[in-house]
Amino acid sequence: MTCQTYSLLVLSVVMIYFGRFGNSLILAQLQNDIDQLKADFNSSHSDVADGGPIFTEKLINWTEKNEKRIILSQIVSMYLEMLENTDKSKPHVRHISEELYTLKNSLPDGVKKMKDLMDLAKVQMSDLKIQRKAVNELFSVLQKLVETSTSLKRKRSQSQRRCKC
Repeated sequence: MTCQTYSLLVLSVVMIYFGRFGNSLILAQLQNDIDQLKADFNSSHSDVADGGPIFTEKLINWTEKNEKRIILSQIVSMYLEMLENTDKSKPHVRHISEELYTLKNSLPDGVKKMKDLMDLAKVQMSDLKIQRKAVNELFSVLQKLVETSTSLKRKRSQSQRRCKC
């Protein structure tokens, strides 16, 4: 599978995952639009396969539904950012953008969660003031972690009791 096919695959997975395209006619039209977009971007160029896929490998690590909403919301935002710089007078670009905006609006919690993760990545843990604040919050963070861990164990235990395998 080529990298240009990965983009179609990821976009299709994103849209089907969120139940936006149960109708195969809509998905077929979207595939035509994406094929036209591939031509616009000359995505059959030989360098497209260099370095492997951009998004599909990242999706493998995100297994829970809520986790997938986070990563997929970020991927949708990246596609929208890419399409911002394209010719919107073309019907296929408009159609893809509209569908992606609809998806993005259905994922507001995923976008916020991704922003939170990006904000956390920017925290300067070498800053003494930040370290002081972090130490003050450590017990609360550990409490949340223990509560989450206990809750997950309880859910697993309950599902094992229900299973008559």
